[in-house]
Amino acid sequence: MSVLKRISIRYLPFADAASDDFPLGQLLRLSLFQISVGMAAVMLLGTLNRVMIVELQVPAFLVAAMVALPVLIAPFRALLGFKSDTYKSAIGWKRIPYLWFGTLWQFGGLAIMPAALLVLGGDVTQVRYDIPFAGEALAGIAFLMTGLGMHMTQTAGLALAADRATDETRPRVVALLYVMFLVGMGASALVIGYFLREFTPIELIQVVQATAVITVVLNVIALWKQERVRPMTRAERDEDTPSFRDAWADYASGGTAGRLLVVVFLGTMAFNMQDVLLEPYGGEILGLSVSSTTMLTATWALGALVGFGLAAKWLASGINPYRMGARGLLAGLAAFSAVIFANPMGSHELFFVGAASIGFGGGLFSVATLTAAMTMPSGKAGRGLALGAWGAAQATAAGLSIAIGGGLRDMINAAAMQGTLGEALANPATGYSVVYHIEILLLFVTLVALGPLVRTAPSLRNGGAGKFGLADLPT
Repeated sequence: MSVLKRISIRYLPFADAASDDFPLGQLLRLSLFQISVGMAAVMLLGTLNRVMIVELQVPAFLVAAMVALPVLIAPFRALLGFKSDTYKSAIGWKRIPYLWFGTLWQFGGLAIMPAALLVLGGDVTQVRYDIPFAGEALAGIAFLMTGLGMHMTQTAGLALAADRATDETRPRVVALLYVMFLVGMGASALVIGYFLREFTPIELIQVVQATAVITVVLNVIALWKQERVRPMTRAERDEDTPSFRDAWADYASGGTAGRLLVVVFLGTMAFNMQDVLLEPYGGEILGLSVSSTTMLTATWALGALVGFGLAAKWLASGINPYRMGARGLLAGLAAFSAVIFANPMGSHELFFVGAASIGFGGGLFSVATLTAAMTMPSGKAGRGLALGAWGAAQATAAGLSIAIGGGLRDMINAAAMQGTLGEALANPATGYSVVYHIEILLLFVTLVALGPLVRTAPSLRNGGAGKFGLADLPT
């Protein structure tokens, strides 16, 4: 039996992430909340934006604004993390209430989303009164609710996992949660793509609302008996807690923290401006089906998993995390070049290679900057606030870049099709190509901003952060 146990621990992925107080069964069960967040991410950033632009003929700028809404509220993640750290409950729960209400918000947004999108696309034949902007308002509310639920669920779930893990196992615990997020995105992309291989409004309603129901089921299973009931005394409830302003001021005074957040912001904009355009580009320009373009999310997730594995190897060998981030940026340059050349070469294979390379480069860059943030002294600002600051910079940049990318594509395509840019550029691919070239420019700008940080990075050899793990992963 002892031999079998050693073999299972050696070959079962993340088996060494378990501990006496956090058995592997409970860890795997808790990780289900990442599956639900991954499903919602596929819906918001993958399937629905392509359906709205190609099938429902909604302007790309409006679609980009809708998709950006849940990301632009991400700065509140810092506040959510801080509040869950300092929350005072009569029964001692801190994370479960945030995890549960995040689930409700996520479910509600997905439940009303398909009907809102059909109204947005002009399908109002069953509506007695034609209310102006009803589709825009309802779709905006649906995306906002879903995004708020995703942020609340993920912030509380990761914090709960970090609470239950030991200092030794915490990096591997949250590394497992990160992998589960990518697995959830990849698997749900395959399933959703299969069911939407022949698009109809009824299929859209069934798939999105089924996702809402599965979200509740997975999250309830995940949170069940994960946090112990520990009644608080009146003295504990009356005890003063630090203010968010003081904690934030302490974090903001951390030297290189400001430049690191700038690098995270620029790099995230560079990698995410295409989020709302990649699948429509495959459908409109390369002629791929809904099912095929949904596979892009799985391809991106696979590339990110490969980047994760290489990051683990390089960090264990003591690489400077900023140099690893630069490798991710260089991979992004090759990735966007492949996406651009896929159209004139008529190569679907090159397009999918570019999508996988975007995931690979973005994954390396995110892991590198997160590792650097983990090594910074936090002072009064606890782990939750530092996690929130990193996540706020990343998600805010993602939201802005998504909106900017959609707007640029619309404006440039309108000018190109009118002949303003010349006969050679009078085709629908021009707007997409300009956005991809801007992303390449932003990657070079991020490399310039990253340079001065290389000499400030602490050594990862001989302990410290050399044992790789995403102990504070915010997204």
